[in-house]
Amino acid sequence: MTTTPPAPIEALLRHFTDLREGTHAGHAERPAKEAVFAKTTDLLDAPARQALTEFDTHLLRGTGTLQATGLRRDEHGGSFATWRLTWPEQRRSGIPALSLHAYYGAGFLHPHLRGTTVADWPLNVFTPAQAAELLPTFRAIIAADLHNLVFQRDWRIVPALRTTTR
Repeated sequence: MTTTPPAPIEALLRHFTDLREGTHAGHAERPAKEAVFAKTTDLLDAPARQALTEFDTHLLRGTGTLQATGLRRDEHGGSFATWRLTWPEQRRSGIPALSLHAYYGAGFLHPHLRGTTVADWPLNVFTPAQAAELLPTFRAIIAADLHNLVFQRDWRIVPALRTTTR
């Protein structure tokens, strides 16, 4: 057995340490924390795009459109970055797109990550390696979201499940 905790456990330890210390990445002041979050959103871009592209390729048959906002400010003084995957069946059925949403709310101690239907995930990413370690988490969030969206409508929103022969 290894003495190094798996990546998700290390991320939780960073998250809980922030709570204990009142910091984020060792910073106590909001401007420094926001600078770290800006770097984090840059680091998340590649694995977020990869995870959504995998779902588009294998489940949506390449019919999806991937959009990324980049870092933005919200109306309450917080900031966020969102990666969204839309596809024709989703738009026609009126359900939300698949999304990964990194956000740092104005009153928050540190940022979080969420999906479309999957809520708050700790977000303490400071290096490219830590961002890459989130790829399985992104896949899990997107899979859970797509599962929940199928329950909101039905399996027909997933192009890979349609057959062309009868």
